[in-house]
Amino acid sequence: MIRALRIEKEKVARFHEVPLDAPAEGEVRISVHHVGLCGSDLNTFRGLNPLVGLPRIPGHEIGGEIVSAGRGVDPAYAVGRRVIVMPYTSCGRCTSCRKGRVNACRYNKTLGVQQDGGLAEEVNLPAEKLILNETLAPRHLALVEPLSVGFHAVGRGRVTAHDTVAVIGCGMIGMGVLIGAVARGARVIAIDPSEEKRRLAVKFGAAHALPAGGDEVVAEINRLTHDDGVDVAFEAVGLPATFTQAVDLAGFSGRVVYVGYSKAPVTYQTQFFNLKELDILGSRNATLNDFHAVIAHLETIGAAADDLISKVFPFDQAEAALPYWDGDRDVLKILVERI
Repeated sequence: MIRALRIEKEKVARFHEVPLDAPAEGEVRISVHHVGLCGSDLNTFRGLNPLVGLPRIPGHEIGGEIVSAGRGVDPAYAVGRRVIVMPYTSCGRCTSCRKGRVNACRYNKTLGVQQDGGLAEEVNLPAEKLILNETLAPRHLALVEPLSVGFHAVGRGRVTAHDTVAVIGCGMIGMGVLIGAVARGARVIAIDPSEEKRRLAVKFGAAHALPAGGDEVVAEINRLTHDDGVDVAFEAVGLPATFTQAVDLAGFSGRVVYVGYSKAPVTYQTQFFNLKELDILGSRNATLNDFHAVIAHLETIGAAADDLISKVFPFDQAEAALPYWDGDRDVLKILVERI
């Protein structure tokens, strides 16, 4: 038996003793050292995540250490090696998988969402879903997945050094978009209601950081771009107002990339899709290449990545982590740490 944090029902998360079998063929047992909590975990806790059935063990941003392996596992996955978890599944048969876009598998089951996650002492996972890494600081292993989602969105938006980019929402996914776009040489304008997140956006390379708003933001973006609008507008909030704002911010022949998803219907003036001849793109999860790109970037910036971590809860205090965030705290990333 192992201890795991389970969201039992809305606003209730408690430790439970749960069984864990020996690793099956092709599986590796991980001692979980760090788990990042994300907005999907918070929405699950709040009873607002339509993808999750309760009870559920949350957590898909995972860093840990190998403690054992099942039959048929490559010897490279040796006891004591540190790993980053890719928390998605792919069926290999749906149209996305047949096109090589396994990150968008129709039948994907993300850890902590459609299946139990990693906020536990140990977890068994397929070796093929683990990335060996000895170069990053242990806490930074759990930052790779959320930043990779942002890097993937940047790839979907075909961002180049010639582009001006707007990032609506500077939570962890939005920060991944911002960091990924800056890494490509783009000029980035960050938009967020939080003064602290705007400060961090500038620290990580944003040329401008604007308070969130409606017409005022559009007017300021037009001023900053000499009335051109941005080449790529990224939505990383998930509200109807920001979904439509992304279309307003995009210039003629621009691109709009939706990383968040709205929980309520969105009403558009669709003529702007045509008049501007916009490319409107969705972005989901991340690929192995995105993970490796983020790892390389984190290796470059080193300890600066610590600024992305808002608060660390010891594993024994994990029951308090989601209630803390639910108290309308200005949070970028909460980690649960077990060492």
